[in-house]
Amino acid sequence: MKNIKISLLSLLLLGGVSCSDKLELLPEQSLAGSQAFSSAANAEATLRGVYSQAQLLDVFGSGPQIIYDFQADNTDFVGSFPTLQDINAYVTTSPNATLEAYWQVHYRVINAANSVIENVPTIVDPKLTPEISKRLVAEAKFIRAITHFNLLHMFAQPYSFQSGNTPGIPLILTSFTGEITFPARATVAASYAQIQKDLAEALTDLPAVTTPASRGRATKGAAAGFLSRLHLYKGEYQLASDFANQVISVPASYSLATNYSFYGATPTSEHVFAIINSATDNGRTGSGGWASYHRPAANGGRGDCAMSDNLEASFKKEEVDKRYVDLSTSVTAANGQRKRMTTKFMDAANNTDLCPLLRTSELYLTRAEALAELNGINEESLKLVNGIRVRAGLPAWTMTTFTSKVDFVNAILEERRKELSFEGHRKMDLQRRGLPLRSSGAQAALSVFGGQKTVLPLPQRELDLNKSLVQNAGY
Repeated sequence: MKNIKISLLSLLLLGGVSCSDKLELLPEQSLAGSQAFSSAANAEATLRGVYSQAQLLDVFGSGPQIIYDFQADNTDFVGSFPTLQDINAYVTTSPNATLEAYWQVHYRVINAANSVIENVPTIVDPKLTPEISKRLVAEAKFIRAITHFNLLHMFAQPYSFQSGNTPGIPLILTSFTGEITFPARATVAASYAQIQKDLAEALTDLPAVTTPASRGRATKGAAAGFLSRLHLYKGEYQLASDFANQVISVPASYSLATNYSFYGATPTSEHVFAIINSATDNGRTGSGGWASYHRPAANGGRGDCAMSDNLEASFKKEEVDKRYVDLSTSVTAANGQRKRMTTKFMDAANNTDLCPLLRTSELYLTRAEALAELNGINEESLKLVNGIRVRAGLPAWTMTTFTSKVDFVNAILEERRKELSFEGHRKMDLQRRGLPLRSSGAQAALSVFGGQKTVLPLPQRELDLNKSLVQNAGY
């Protein structure tokens, strides 16, 4: 692989610094390299810095998750940002400032995680016990895994398309040491294999639960939950079911909330893994959080994301679905029209809402779907889905509600759509099933399974800098 000596300009390019992406480093992010791994305390602080970077809008703070919804059929873009409008309309080009920022900051997080993975085992400090050392490395591997996973959803076809034998993403597994390399894209299958490896290794050494002082950090439940999602996306239903069960079989830690008050700033048993925000620590205070997109100007947001007619029709198939009645409202959107918008995320002024990256409800639905695929109509799947339906004010299903496995699975998928709406799942849930992202409208023909425009273009600047990268077809 070709190497060149680093220059100041190259370092800036590698770090992804731009006038539109200025970051103020927190103390735990600004330790000098010689200090970052000089003690157990500094290693902990450095890892907190990795979490802080992952918290940014460009990674898990709302940006990519919003994009996934814009590409699919749950959300209509009614705002004025041209880069987001282009994504919603399937006319994205490269360069695209939004995608450039997402790519750069994701790899910045991965590089920071790699540094922890490599350097923590070398620390000589009696306070750094073998157990603590393993935990820190496991947390960094977890972050590296889910960050690679996020990139894959944006810039590559799903695993279900050609069994992953399509271009994936560059897998960066070592930290930056002074030389710039030009990595090529691994296949989607190879990308999945590395993500699975990181999550499996992390699962071994992560704590079972977090303490009040470490809320928002990775646990065994979080790693098992993401492994469940990964295997579901691959169509490996037994493994998806088993990993989901590892989480939901511990009700003392993870259980369905009795109502929807878990949306907000405080973690609950509904949250397997969430980014925790506050008014002073939310990645991008006052702009760009989940609520900023979903709340109208009258409530301090931008009003960019309206509920699609397609999703609204899904909610209205049954009367009084609380997820529609209680978790959405009619407002004046950014385009001046009256639109239905979610109220899952309410604090547009300070963006203190949690970023719900993995919920207990998802794992209930994953296990229910997987067991239905394996066993057809069955009591356990019914029990899992009924917990979610009854909470939504809907009647429970019985063994006689459905006459075929196909109808049962499709009904579970529809429940998944409604339950996880506006949380960034819809795109991948359609793609893993080989379905188009839009069933009607001007973009329907472009949104077919495997369609070139369902994958976003690699940033042009990255292609210019790294000749080993190959652009996605159609761009």
